[in-house]
Amino acid sequence: MQSSLNTCPCQINPTAETANALLSYQDCCQPYHDAFYNGNVDKANGIKAETAEQLMRTRYSAFVLVKPEYIVKTTLPAQQALLDIAAIKSWAKETHWAGLEIVRHTPKLGKRHAQVEFKAYFNTKDNTVSLEEKVQAHHELSAFVKITNKTNNDARWYFLDPTVAMTVTQKQPCICGSGEKFKRCCGGYI
Repeated sequence: MQSSLNTCPCQINPTAETANALLSYQDCCQPYHDAFYNGNVDKANGIKAETAEQLMRTRYSAFVLVKPEYIVKTTLPAQQALLDIAAIKSWAKETHWAGLEIVRHTPKLGKRHAQVEFKAYFNTKDNTVSLEEKVQAHHELSAFVKITNKTNNDARWYFLDPTVAMTVTQKQPCICGSGEKFKRCCGGYI
């Protein structure tokens, strides 16, 4: 599948049979990235992902375009300080991204959660076949939580990172700040 240079990275899907109406980066993920990098993600001029799928797409594009700060700030706030920004940057730079396929978006799981099943395609060198590149897929079912800021009533989606080691018991208040016990809230998705 061919893509133009200005096609948004999240619009490139190597498994799609057609490439109709692909959005440009300018019309897709760039406004979210620019709002973050030109200010503060919490004061991003009202520009925020309205769905978990939209946040997933902006995060994928941030990996492709090596924007690790965006990845960190769109992760659940309780997990942000535990992320290694240098490792995220290194991994994003070293990966040869080939496209994104959204397999399924489940927009409503309970009061504030959603899931996005996706495949992120990347190229690796196949040492068994000279120097040809081989496309592989990272297949994941990601969980997201929508948090409402009680000060300004602003609601935003965040990625729940299951790879972050956190010491949380099932009976503690949830890490998302919902006021519910962890086991009845985000605990079911991490």
